[in-house]
Parts: sequence; C-alpha cells; structure tokens
Amino acid sequence: MMRIVKPRVLVVDDEPGVRKALQRGLRAEDMDVVTAADGPTGLQLARTGSFDVVLLDIMLPGLSGYRVLERLRAENVTTPVLLVSAKDGEIDQADGLDLGADGYLVKPFSFVVLVAQVRAVLRRAGPDASRGALKLGALEVDRALRQVHWDGREVPLSPREFGLLEVLVGRAGTVVTKDELLRAVWGEEQAVTRNLVEVYVGYVRRKLDAVGAGSILRTVRGHGYLASDDQLDEVM
Repeated sequence: MMRIVKPRVLVVDDEPGVRKALQRGLRAEDMDVVTAADGPTGLQLARTGSFDVVLLDIMLPGLSGYRVLERLRAENVTTPVLLVSAKDGEIDQADGLDLGADGYLVKPFSFVVLVAQVRAVLRRAGPDASRGALKLGALEVDRALRQVHWDGREVPLSPREFGLLEVLVGRAGTVVTKDELLRAVWGEEQAVTRNLVEVYVGYVRRKLDAVGAGSILRTVRGHGYLASDDQLDEVM
C-alpha cells in the first residue's frame, strides 16, 4: 500500500504565536500539521500513534512535556519526539533524552535547524516508522499484524479494507479526500474511480457497525471521510 506522502507533525506548545508560526512554516515544507495548546490535549492526540513526529514543549499547562513523554513511552507509543525548551542546561537535556526523547531544541531556535532536525528524525525512523498500533478510543489498528480490534473483538477486514481504515485512522481527526484515499490504497491502478472508494468505505462501515464501532467512520459531504470519536472531537 502506498502512503500519503506528507509527514504528519503534532506541535504541542502553549504559546499561540509559536504554534501559528510552526504550523505555517511546516505546512510550507509540505507537512501536515496539528497543534495542541496544553499537555493533556497533546497527550490525547499523541497517544493515537497517528503522527510521524511530535514537537513537544516542556513547560505546558496541565501536564509538563516531560510527563507527556513519560506517559507516551509507558504506553508503548514509539512516535519520535523532539523536546522544545527555553532551558539549555545539560541536565535538562539529559533528563529529556533519558525519558525517550529523540532530540532536544533550545528556544529561541532557528526554523531551518528545526526543519532539519524533523527531517533527520523522519529519515532515521525510516518508511516503516509508523508501523506501531494506531488507537482511536476502543479501536486498535495493528499495522504490523494487519489486524483490527474493537474493544478486544476482532474486526475481519480484507487487505483493501484494512488499507483504507489504516489511512483514515492514521489521519485521525483530519478529513481525507477520495483522491488521497485512491492514491494511498490503490496507487496508480488506472481502472479505479472515486466510486470505488465509496463502495469500500461502505464495506468498512458495515463491519464496524457490526461490532458497535460505526460512529468512528464519518462522511464529510463534499470533502471526504473522517475517523474520529467523541474524545478526539473535543480536543480537536
């Protein structure tokens, strides 16, 4: 299955100006960016496993960046994390790296350096960096075993159905267009049309309905499809 090529970045910072600047700059670098303003929201988003890298400020309201990182690693979320802080002491950096951070940026930093670090982390992680499980409420998509479970109950999916759900849950909280799904799931197959996407979304939705997970997959008329739940709706 082809992947949607844009890296997905989560920016967690309590300064509105920083969030806006990073969102604008990283989008200009052809990255898909989601932002959060506090620790609990950042944790809720990051624990879905649907991001390629997290830019995580240390000083956050509600839950510090250290604690967010600590909980992510305790829950076996392996998404690369770059810590961002005004603290430049060796002990601070060592503490962050010991908790499982993949890098440490000191404010104020050069945006060019930040982008270079993000790209370096993505290269080190490789094309299969996101092969860990995706989690959305009680739904778990195991990308290594290619299995889907809802509240512990297996949801049997065909390879194409799995690919479609993997893309949607991998972009949880974000609308994915039919064209994006075509490229990601069917690649360059010339005979495939947008109507086939609708057909397969219907197949997946019926199987999710059968286990009580039908509300996860939604149609956003005129735009595409969205995977989300009530908790994610709230933080997004």
